Amino acid sequence: MEQPKKKKSFVPWIAYAILLAAAVAISVFSPQIFGVKGGIDSSGAVIWTVESVFNVQVSQNEVVQYLYASAIPNTLRTIQIIGFAATFGVILHFLARITFRAKKARTISILIANFLKWLIAIASVFFVLAAWGADTTMMIASAGVVTLIIGLGSQSLVADILAGIFIVFEGDFQVGDIVIIDDWRGTVISVGIRTTRLMDAGGNIKIVNNSEIKTLINQTQELSTAKAYVSISYNARLEDVEKVIYDNLDKMAESIPSIVKGPQYRGVSTLGESGVELLFTASCKEDDIYQVQRDMNRFIKILFDDNNIEIPFNQIVVHQE
Repeated sequence: MEQPKKKKSFVPWIAYAILLAAAVAISVFSPQIFGVKGGIDSSGAVIWTVESVFNVQVSQNEVVQYLYASAIPNTLRTIQIIGFAATFGVILHFLARITFRAKKARTISILIANFLKWLIAIASVFFVLAAWGADTTMMIASAGVVTLIIGLGSQSLVADILAGIFIVFEGDFQVGDIVIIDDWRGTVISVGIRTTRLMDAGGNIKIVNNSEIKTLINQTQELSTAKAYVSISYNARLEDVEKVIYDNLDKMAESIPSIVKGPQYRGVSTLGESGVELLFTASCKEDDIYQVQRDMNRFIKILFDDNNIEIPFNQIVVHQE
């Protein structure tokens, strides 16, 4: 049964649209808000003038004056920075998914886009701090790159990033592959600089740190084998049943287009308590394996019914004294 599609929430997009509109409006009126105007004097030199609407005395109260002269323009500058940073992130997000069609190229582009989004986020933080008067140059110089990384507690972060790079460039798995990680089977929907996201058949999302992926099974790189086990009665003559099977294998392949190779009749699997179990196999894509198994079971059931071949089932015999 096909899973119902989850309704998409438009609230984040509405919030983003409002944020972007505010950022654009602030940029349009930035000369009046922030009071920075460029020009050229009579000697040809570039000059800057400050004529902000907030550079006036509106109150003798220091708190009110601070809110008007500093807090409001700094807040507007923060909105502007966050709005444009979010826009760059959205652009990178969509470019990474529409630029490349090949799975490996798409995986690499998504990884690079995620890395750039982190850089944009970090740069935005420094720009916001600078807008509020912090000396970011001194902060960066005093911390240094190594100190900054250690300060973020990033020994595991560096391990996740390196593991993600090795995963992508060694081709262990790519976006769109079906893998099993820690007994959890799902489709890879993204490989980020820190984490890998998987989605199972029910739409559940599993997030795994790249450095914690020790072993995995990639079920997509090669064709998978769908298996169907069907029992027949001990009263049935096996040679006659096998003749019916061999005469209809081609029809089974035609009726199940998802089968890439086969199907094949593999013979008697087990001699069960109530019947003889037969094994059928077919090669198909991992995405189709469960549907192919269901379609094979359906075809065999109809085939056996049409040829009066009994499929046994458990029965309880009651003796009355």
